[in-house]
Amino acid sequence: MSSTAPARPRSRARRLLTNFGFQIIAALVLGVALGWVALSLGPVAAGTDAESPNWLTTTLDTIGSSFVTLLKAIVPPLIFTAIVASVANLQNVANGARLAWRTLLWFAITALISVVIGIGLGLVLQPGRHTTLSIDQGAEPTRTGSWLDFLDGLIPGNVLGLGASTTAQDDGSLSTSVSFNALQIVVVAIAVGIAVLRTGAKAEPFLGFIRSALAVVQTVLWWVIRLAPLGTLGLVGNAVASYGWDSLASLGRFAIAIYVGLALVLFVVYPVLLRVNGLSIGRWFRGAWPAIQLAFVSRSSIGTLPVTQRVTERNLGVPSEYASFAVPLASTTKMDGCASIYPAVAAIFVAQIFGVDLSVLDYVLIAFVSVVGSAATAGLTGAIVMLTLTLSTVGLPLAGVGLLLAIDPILDMGRTAVNVAGQVLVPTIVAKREGILDQAQYDSAQAEDLFADEEADAAPAAGREVGEAREPVAAR
Repeated sequence: MSSTAPARPRSRARRLLTNFGFQIIAALVLGVALGWVALSLGPVAAGTDAESPNWLTTTLDTIGSSFVTLLKAIVPPLIFTAIVASVANLQNVANGARLAWRTLLWFAITALISVVIGIGLGLVLQPGRHTTLSIDQGAEPTRTGSWLDFLDGLIPGNVLGLGASTTAQDDGSLSTSVSFNALQIVVVAIAVGIAVLRTGAKAEPFLGFIRSALAVVQTVLWWVIRLAPLGTLGLVGNAVASYGWDSLASLGRFAIAIYVGLALVLFVVYPVLLRVNGLSIGRWFRGAWPAIQLAFVSRSSIGTLPVTQRVTERNLGVPSEYASFAVPLASTTKMDGCASIYPAVAAIFVAQIFGVDLSVLDYVLIAFVSVVGSAATAGLTGAIVMLTLTLSTVGLPLAGVGLLLAIDPILDMGRTAVNVAGQVLVPTIVAKREGILDQAQYDSAQAEDLFADEEADAAPAAGREVGEAREPVAAR
């Protein structure tokens, strides 16, 4: 008798343990448990009056922030190389301008639906009239959004899209930090890609270098992404340890309104749009879920961008020539959670707590800002910046922002998940409507396909180099 009979159950267990989705869920549960342990340990006395986080909270924070930092570090070269390589393939794409216009149109459609849901929930649940907070607890934020931010964020300050800021520390010293502007990198990459097209044969060596660099960046990227379960443990654990759930008591109705709105968009609006466009709802969720769950724990659309683009192309069958444009653009300007639902409900909350009656015109302005305002704050980050733009446009006190900061990290998890879901949805719908979606690939979408072996990553199609066109893609 052969002794290999028990191998099958063991093989199934191994597949489960190596499944990306299972690892994320397990890390999330463990992170919550460690977070509560850290919360129960309490802060450590650091002086006569000062307190500092305990060792477990500090460890969780370090693990989580390090993972997000690694993700963000790989985003600039990924955006640049992917877009330049894709622009070079534009000669294989008919009606590229039409694709871009349809993408922006669907950005606006989904944003409008989301903000209408947000306004409706704000009026029905009345979060500002069911809170124990007072006006005295409000404080104006240190960062605000304005309509000029769009131009500032669109025009590159340098070819790398880098920026630096200096802040004063508590001890009087100055700290300088360097950051990147994803929208500026998109603009620079598009310009370089067009230059490659116009240069012609002389640019072939440069284009070959870009394609090779893209392959290397993708390899490094998936090394980082494999650390996602560890990053999840640290991010979720630190969120629980640092914020707990006590602050939800005074803002419970507001938090419920936000999460009900997010759930309606993610599990009702998006499925309806998929069904109307003849796409399987279950297949879409299976394919997009790795990006959605990573967005939930990382709270960063830009940090999730590599996974968002991966699942859009590989799991859902959107051509890379189109996805390389649409996904990075969506990651900076398409935010149904942060820029539509949240500012709509929050503006109504602030108006109610300050006793301001909003008119029909005010609601129209809130909808307008939510549809186009995310582009105005694309050079900046965070829902608070978008909220300040909404409040200032409607004429509400910016001090109301300070009332909401206590639970912002808890809300930000759900907001970012919906942001990223929308960033996957729109390219998928546009590709379907324009007849360029790989339907067979979409119909076989599986979340576990995210981590196929690296040989498949290096050659997404047999014999094809990274960055080369699959087939001439034509939009109807």
